[in-house]
Amino acid sequence: MASGKEIRGKIKSVENTKKITKAMEMVAASKMRKAQDRMRAARPYSDKIRNITSNLATANPEYTHPFMAKAKGTAAKRIGFIVVTTDKGLCGGMNTNILRLVTQQSRELEAAGNKIQAVAIGNKGLGFLNRVGVKVVSSVTQIGDTPHLDKLIGPVKVMLDEFQDGKLDAVYLCYTKFINTMKQEPMVEQLLPLPANKLEADRGSHGWDYIYEPDAQTVIDELLVRYVEALVYQAVAENLASEQSARMVAMKSASDNAGNVIGELKLVYNKARQAAITKELSEIVAGAAAV
Repeated sequence: MASGKEIRGKIKSVENTKKITKAMEMVAASKMRKAQDRMRAARPYSDKIRNITSNLATANPEYTHPFMAKAKGTAAKRIGFIVVTTDKGLCGGMNTNILRLVTQQSRELEAAGNKIQAVAIGNKGLGFLNRVGVKVVSSVTQIGDTPHLDKLIGPVKVMLDEFQDGKLDAVYLCYTKFINTMKQEPMVEQLLPLPANKLEADRGSHGWDYIYEPDAQTVIDELLVRYVEALVYQAVAENLASEQSARMVAMKSASDNAGNVIGELKLVYNKARQAAITKELSEIVAGAAAV
């Protein structure tokens, strides 16, 4: 059995760890509220631009934007992944879940003869993609607690331009969707070409006749680019809200576990102290009996 001094040192160490995890839990709870407000604030714009894009897609049938054109049938397709992860760890299994899903999807596509490349948003995803050997065409890290669209446009535009030039046949967006504080769901959604069923679901119940200025093609071209950027920004906002929620839950669990460990160590310490007292008493009694 360890000595009392060693056990006291372990208790002190675990107590210090508990203080750190408790502080991180409180910080994550504060950031989580702000991240959720930011995510919810972005949803009305995202919903509205989806509705307008869906209506415009059918209002001008004589022009089809490259983002909506179906890929031509080829033996080997080129697939792009936009992988959204966190820059920091200590957020439970959130990154593990989304990266496991990305790995599963990419292996299935590679087994079918497709070539994979990726854009990494977040340090954890960038490191993982480099380790598994996926070609990373661009990346952005250190997004911070407040994502800015102008910082995200550059890396994402690399993949959008390749799709427009015909170098990619499909682009998938991978992120963690915020459901509630206790639940976050990893998602892999087709971003390009824009799925027809998704556009139909976003379309309003009424048809609209639009007047275009300067012309229909220019308006649709600009709007679809804004639409795709809105989807990426919304995915990053959802991922940040999920990150803070997952970190808060993980740190609370770590604090609770530290409390349990402290209780067990104190019990061991009391047993060791009682054993030492009993031993001393036995020696005293034995000495007295010998005299």
